[in-house]
Amino acid sequence: MAMNRRTFLLGASGAAFAQKGLQPLDGGKIGNLPAMKITGIQTFLVGAGGRNWIYVKILTDQGIHGVGEAYSAGPDEGVVKVIEDFGLWLKGQDPRNVQYLMDLMVNTTRFPGGIVTNSAISGIEHALWDIAGKAAGVPVWALTGGRVRNKIRVYQSTSGAENARMMVEKYGYTALKMGIIAPGDMPNNRAMRESAAHVRAVREAVGPDVDIAVDIHTKFVEVERAARLAQLLEPYNIMWLEEPIRPENFAAMKKLSDRVRVPLASGESNYMRHEFRPLIDSQALDFVQPDICCCGGLWEMKKIAAMAEAQLIRVAPHNPMSPLATVVNAHFAASTPNFHILEYHAPDNGAWKDVLKEPLMVKKDGYIDIPNKPGLGVELNEEAFRHMPPGPWKRGTNFRADGSVYFQ
Repeated sequence: MAMNRRTFLLGASGAAFAQKGLQPLDGGKIGNLPAMKITGIQTFLVGAGGRNWIYVKILTDQGIHGVGEAYSAGPDEGVVKVIEDFGLWLKGQDPRNVQYLMDLMVNTTRFPGGIVTNSAISGIEHALWDIAGKAAGVPVWALTGGRVRNKIRVYQSTSGAENARMMVEKYGYTALKMGIIAPGDMPNNRAMRESAAHVRAVREAVGPDVDIAVDIHTKFVEVERAARLAQLLEPYNIMWLEEPIRPENFAAMKKLSDRVRVPLASGESNYMRHEFRPLIDSQALDFVQPDICCCGGLWEMKKIAAMAEAQLIRVAPHNPMSPLATVVNAHFAASTPNFHILEYHAPDNGAWKDVLKEPLMVKKDGYIDIPNKPGLGVELNEEAFRHMPPGPWKRGTNFRADGSVYFQ
């Protein structure tokens, strides 16, 4: 057994639920499909070069299994342990009762979850949908509303002008994303000027028709600084300004929205529909960006998207994780009317190429295909994991010239 795989087999049906004071939902056949019970859970902590990827595999008594991905939050062993604990709660349940099992995990946790708990829940939820689709013999998108499009538009992050030109030529991307010059490393006026010049160089490299998203990555706290940069970037017709300020203060985001004329996007650091509701209702954003690996999963993201649709806001999922997360997002995008574009990383080298047996490859027009096999339609390449040991990981920290920390 690979060192980075944990197999957590669950005991006799009902024992763990009795310990938790819970009762399994009545099981049985669904139409012509036989009864099914969860019997075990496996976790894979995989080193991807610079960070880890966390995979979930749920086993059943019918020989059907499902896979999912949890967000790599930093304390990755903590996410694994939470997944294993939830496994005790899920033992003996029919995995096709996705909403019920979500309610079980969320409500019995008692307090609203943060990044670790919600990442664990999200990865498990993906695997439940995978099982449900396989059992029914249909793709997951067929269970979540059916297809509303034939293919999925994607974009990739670029490091600068030359790289941007290469990616447009190689992959046919019609959109790219880029960061800004770190404002904590230099005086504010210089940071603003160099950030604007950085965006201008990319715009000149790719021409007027390629969409460019600019990610501040919460490096600003003050509304004034974000508004000032937005004004400087306005001539370059950006697709959106992403995470322009910290995500906790929705009133401040609305204040910024009222002051600028470029589209705003945020949401990767927010969880569950209850946290997205006031952000969406404020009409502060033009795009919401929930992350399917930590916002609560596929079905929760569908609910967030429905709230956004009612407010005429589009959804552009945050997706920095592995090719498996891209597949889960593809099922969301296939069945969601107000989906706009998906963050993507071409799986053509290293860990990106190896973790799935058949990853979704970008076409020459900057789109990916919609999976058509039952369930999520892909399988983990577990053999490759033997050569991908995990390592400790945390985000880097940036400091100002005076030694104080600035947010990122």
